[in-house]
Amino acid sequence: MFDVLTIAAVADEFADTLVDGRIQRIGLIDRLSLAAEIYAGGRRRWLVASADARAGRLHLTEHPPSLDTALVTPFGLLLRKYARGGVVIGVEQPPLERLVRLSIAKRLGRHNGRRPRHADPPQQDDEEDADEASWVDDNGEFDATYVHLVVELMGRHSNLLLVDDEGKIMESAKHVTSAMSRVRPIWPRLPYTLPPPVDKPDPRRLTAEGARVLLSSEPPDALLAQVLVRRLRAVSPQMGREIAFRVGGNIEVTVGSLSPEMLIAVARETRALLEPLLTSAWAPRVYKGDEMDPAFSPVPLAHLAASGTEIPLPTISAAIDAAFGEPDADSPSPHSQRRERLSQAIGEARKRVDARLASIDAQDAKAAQADRFREWGELIYAYLWQIESGQRELSVDGTTIPLDPALSAKENAQAYFERYRKAQGAAGHLPDLRATAERERAYLDQLLTMVAQADGFAAIEALTAEWEAHRGSSGTEGQRPSLPRRRATPGRPKPVMERNGNAIFVGRSGRENDLVTFDIAGPDDTWLHARGVPGSHVIVRWRQPGADEDPETIGEAASLAAYYSAARGSGNVEVDVTRRRHVRKIKGAGPGMVTYRQERTMAVRPAPEPPSARKPNAEQPLSRD
Repeated sequence: MFDVLTIAAVADEFADTLVDGRIQRIGLIDRLSLAAEIYAGGRRRWLVASADARAGRLHLTEHPPSLDTALVTPFGLLLRKYARGGVVIGVEQPPLERLVRLSIAKRLGRHNGRRPRHADPPQQDDEEDADEASWVDDNGEFDATYVHLVVELMGRHSNLLLVDDEGKIMESAKHVTSAMSRVRPIWPRLPYTLPPPVDKPDPRRLTAEGARVLLSSEPPDALLAQVLVRRLRAVSPQMGREIAFRVGGNIEVTVGSLSPEMLIAVARETRALLEPLLTSAWAPRVYKGDEMDPAFSPVPLAHLAASGTEIPLPTISAAIDAAFGEPDADSPSPHSQRRERLSQAIGEARKRVDARLASIDAQDAKAAQADRFREWGELIYAYLWQIESGQRELSVDGTTIPLDPALSAKENAQAYFERYRKAQGAAGHLPDLRATAERERAYLDQLLTMVAQADGFAAIEALTAEWEAHRGSSGTEGQRPSLPRRRATPGRPKPVMERNGNAIFVGRSGRENDLVTFDIAGPDDTWLHARGVPGSHVIVRWRQPGADEDPETIGEAASLAAYYSAARGSGNVEVDVTRRRHVRKIKGAGPGMVTYRQERTMAVRPAPEPPSARKPNAEQPLSRD
């Protein structure tokens, strides 16, 4: 849907609203998407651009997107250096190209008369425009650095680029080597060039005779919409269907069904559809229906209006926002990039643990053959008188023993005894190595489960901090050292209060599991955990410690334990229940890893909140009676 019409409408909107605006913030949403907060005309807007092959887009939005501050790329660093704090001074769309170029001017600070390589200007108040006088140097010359942010929306060839004022590429979201494209490589310090021109007729100048010549070589059963896309420059499938609908009343009009009058209409409707490129007479629309995906357009489209409901909107960005769907602030989806990257890092660590366990299994198999090596060595000594120099094997009582012909008989025997001793020595360490690896795998499974169920930015950041702390303490191999992060102590989880005033706590990370089990809970409180699967620790903190457990409260807490576990999607989940005094930390394991005894098991249906739950208030103190 981001064809030349849409991109032209976006460029016009940007020119009307963003020029002279100051870029307050800029950063990456993911590796192929950026967002910039721009203050212009007394309003803040967010510019969102994505070079994703399947979900590329460019528009303004009132909803602040979720910037991934932990994502560091060369492109993102240069954006911050050269664009943040800069002023948008121009917006341009080359004719019939699916790209927009935003020109940005920024004054970089000076030191001893020279502009430093890495310096951002002091940030001004959001409500103030940049002081142009401060941009003039001692010689009265305008002292600014100019860069151009180029957003190319061309399907799988989409890209985001930062270009200097001399036309050289500074950095890009995607690199394209000369081996990938001899025509147009994309690499830092190479000259930036527009996409190569397409040798097709300009649809803005299509005449009736031109349409007749264009279609005369096509087979009669060819669809008009597809022919227009294939034979005319910059005509998208959506535009082709619209022209066909206007000409013949449906989108499946064939070339052979066109009358002379309809050939005239093809040229007329093609020029009419592209007229806003000259007049900027945009009329954005969104189209929705039960049997169609939401669609948007900068001009009315009759073929979409015939299939769904047409909704006029004031700007093309509003139409794009409506078609993509407004983000839900309470939904974890805005933070999916953080979640996905964290899950990927933990998953890679788990693969390494699996490889370690496979290696231990291989060593265990070798250790099982240790007695055979000892037996072979003893048989060689017993039959030294039969072994000749250069002999390759010894056969005794149905047993065939391989021999190294380069060694003597005694040296072969000693080699087998040495392999026996090494296998025996390794076998002694294997149980400890296996136990350590299995504890590590169990902790990573727990962490993966909690990342998948994290319900917001704070939860994902807490799990990220826990993962980085664990990675640093365990010396996980294959990981690059990360910058130090502030290690916040996990806050006290909020309890769920059931009808009798007993507090139910749920740990949502390894650290919180430790906190609710060993700090909040007393020895007589009840501890619950889904049986045999990773999940949260759940504690029932009784108002009267030591009293008999309330079966209904235990059932509600068990449903919570089942819900906050890897078995959430199951109909019935087994949950282990025991008093907290029977729970012990596992020495050397990650946060939240425990052993327990004297448990009983109950089967429950997962539920996110007990039916009798209510929030604590002044009448429901958390203190013990």
